[in-house]
Amino acid sequence: MSIQMVDLKGQYLKISNEINDSIQEVIDSTAFINGPKVKEFAQNLEAYVGVKHVIPCANGTDALQVAFMALDLNPGDEVIVPCFTYVATAEVIALLGLVPILVDVDPKTFQIDTRAFESAITDKTKAVVPVHLFGQCADMETILSISNQHNIYVVEDTAQAIGAHYTLGSETRGAGTMGHFGTTSFFPSKNLGCYGDGGAIFTNDDALAEKARMICNHGQKKKYHHSVVGVNSRLDTIQAAVLDVKLKYLDEYNAARQKVAEVYDAAFANHPALEIPFRDIKSTHVFHQYTLKINGLDRDHLKQHLADNGIPSMVYYPVPLNRQEAYKRVGNFPITDDLCTRVLSLPMSTELTINQQQKVIETLLNFA
Repeated sequence: MSIQMVDLKGQYLKISNEINDSIQEVIDSTAFINGPKVKEFAQNLEAYVGVKHVIPCANGTDALQVAFMALDLNPGDEVIVPCFTYVATAEVIALLGLVPILVDVDPKTFQIDTRAFESAITDKTKAVVPVHLFGQCADMETILSISNQHNIYVVEDTAQAIGAHYTLGSETRGAGTMGHFGTTSFFPSKNLGCYGDGGAIFTNDDALAEKARMICNHGQKKKYHHSVVGVNSRLDTIQAAVLDVKLKYLDEYNAARQKVAEVYDAAFANHPALEIPFRDIKSTHVFHQYTLKINGLDRDHLKQHLADNGIPSMVYYPVPLNRQEAYKRVGNFPITDDLCTRVLSLPMSTELTINQQQKVIETLLNFA
């Protein structure tokens, strides 16, 4: 009984006929770059997430970079980011000559600590990046309120939470649709993943959408007329064809992940050594990762015990941004430092069977 963190082959086999037909359609058309499927997928994704504009691009890191380029920030401007996140969040900020300002996260949700965010604001602060980590939205109500008070741009990193929803006042909003920009990744292991690299930018602002589209296409709106400095960042048509098929199943995939999470929750609830994921009542959770916080046990020995029994697990993230050589910062990040020694993500897949899940649970509880 082979268990994987994400069973991409099993997922493919269930929809292989649709996927193969969609890919073959692109091959037959030979419209490999900016073919009709790219526009069709973008329109379908706009309707799904509830946003006015979706701008497809080459990957999630490019999505972040293009969003910041479209905001016309200047070198030296500060952008606040959570310390507990993947490097790409800070990487593009530094690449553009901006200054990533790291702040700690909430110990329950693992999302950006809104008090730390507000305390970090200076006259150089121009933007904040709430990362919707592991499948749940950050505290967008507070983040938007603080940002509005200080005229700060909000760029949501939604790479792990596509399909999640957040209650903002009396409205229900899709992850990535509440800030000036939302960005996402279609890396194969994401809840909505392609068969290569891919990404997208979300916005409800017409002017920002036009700017982002131009930047993705070498800074041109009209061919050979380059109005702004741009990049070459496109979602190829074959990947769009794959994504358009899988988008129809995204709610089903997210629901399957939630059912897996419920089984894990029931098994580990009230265990003194295993702290199950916290749920924010304002946000749905689509469980890109199911991440436990380990209390009083050696996390790395537990991880090895699982591996010895054929069960993969992952640590997201073992080294925080403030301790990365490229982004070292003097400061106090006690929650992030603690999480990096205690978090452990278990197999989470749309295809994870109950028998496989029971093996994960029994093996873990035998150690704990």
